[in-house]
Amino acid sequence: MQPDNPYASTRGSITSKQLPAFDEAMIQKYNRSGPRYTSYPTALEFTPIPVDLETKILKNREARAPLSLYFHIPFCRHLCYYCACNKIITKKNSDSGDYLEYLIAEIKLKRRLLTTEGGKNPVVKQLHLGGGTPTFLRDEEMVQLWEFLQTQFEFLPEDEGDYSIEIDPRELSGNTLKVLRDLGFNRISLGVQDLDESVQIAVNRVHSAELIKNVLTEARELGFHSINIDLIYGLPHQTPETLEQTVRRIIEMAPDRLSVFNYAHLPERFKAQRQIKEADLPSPAAKLTMLGNTINTLTEAGYQYIGIDHFAKPDDELAVAQREGKLHRNFQGYTIMGDCDLLGFGVSSISQIANANNRYILQNDTDLQAYQATIDAAQHNLAIMPAVKVIKTSIKDRLREYVIMNLLCHDYIDFKDINQKFGIDAITYFIDEIAQLGAMQEDRLIDMDAAGIRVLPKGRLLGRNVAMVFDEYLDKKHKNRFSKVI
Repeated sequence: MQPDNPYASTRGSITSKQLPAFDEAMIQKYNRSGPRYTSYPTALEFTPIPVDLETKILKNREARAPLSLYFHIPFCRHLCYYCACNKIITKKNSDSGDYLEYLIAEIKLKRRLLTTEGGKNPVVKQLHLGGGTPTFLRDEEMVQLWEFLQTQFEFLPEDEGDYSIEIDPRELSGNTLKVLRDLGFNRISLGVQDLDESVQIAVNRVHSAELIKNVLTEARELGFHSINIDLIYGLPHQTPETLEQTVRRIIEMAPDRLSVFNYAHLPERFKAQRQIKEADLPSPAAKLTMLGNTINTLTEAGYQYIGIDHFAKPDDELAVAQREGKLHRNFQGYTIMGDCDLLGFGVSSISQIANANNRYILQNDTDLQAYQATIDAAQHNLAIMPAVKVIKTSIKDRLREYVIMNLLCHDYIDFKDINQKFGIDAITYFIDEIAQLGAMQEDRLIDMDAAGIRVLPKGRLLGRNVAMVFDEYLDKKHKNRFSKVI
């Protein structure tokens, strides 16, 4: 029987049925550069924003739509050499206090423009602090930010909302986790990357397994709902054997979710990576072995493969949402809060806002001094707003976004569903894309028929390659801006 939601999984809750078969030959055949699709169109399509447009976008957003808030904290106390982000390395505590003042000023700028029902504060279902290192903020500064937010927004109770923060376990004070939990944070993400000492030294991120274990133990005792750990494969001095040891030790700690990222060595683009010697990096063949071993080890341990490097325990909200056909993807990665407008704050932060006719993606300046100068100027001129770039998505964009995101979240696109939502005949509309997928069908990576396109277990690791076929913007110029899928 066809489920009510065509994207609800027929795999059931048994993790073994979710196994993404690892086929090295197929990966080598199809592996090519492509985006991670945290949005469609991707950030490469940003253009300068016209004056007053951000003001109009915020004023005209659907008042009933809940919000997801994102705060970008750009500071770190240590430079991690694998880093591909625009981070500011500083040990000055005054930096966080100054930056917090700019965040609060930006919140005020945007909040005054948001229309609400009955004069009530806008409802927030999700909040995330990323960076950088969000816990660079002192405990009292985190309390100040949270308490101010309570005056501007209406937050769902913490057992209904999703309130998360990224943590560097090396930088926690003795009371930080308790402060965060008391405020209402219910999910944390720890950057671990690897537990092997030689790898840690090579990437300048040294910490003990005992430290990680202690942080997880304390977080569970405090009642955090979900704990994520980040790992990276392809780092200097890593071998399949050392990474296998790390993965097994992490499994013993039993995080609810894991993100296992592919290290892309691009020193010409990211200055920090110039500290890494290419001779110390594992070979492409070794990386593939690491990936295969990690997938097998995690799935055998009971983790559900979500997609694009992500795993979760079967009872985690992310895994449940995927099986129920309710998983979404945005600039925060996989999420269960797909009905929210995303409102970003801070340097380089991104917002994604819809109204009755259009959807917009906006980005603040990526340079800290320029961002702060804009916020300063806005205090004296209400026409000035923080965003400097924008993408206005068309109905055609939203159609392709719907296809791409369902492939990445649910391994399926349902032609009948697409026809009803967008008033097209999907098979005719995507006839060229369907033709391009012929080779993948022959290789049993996907299955296509009159009902739709399904990514098969053998093809799940290459789901991005399937999605890329539907990306109209992915020309040769853009392909060189991305790392390989695996």
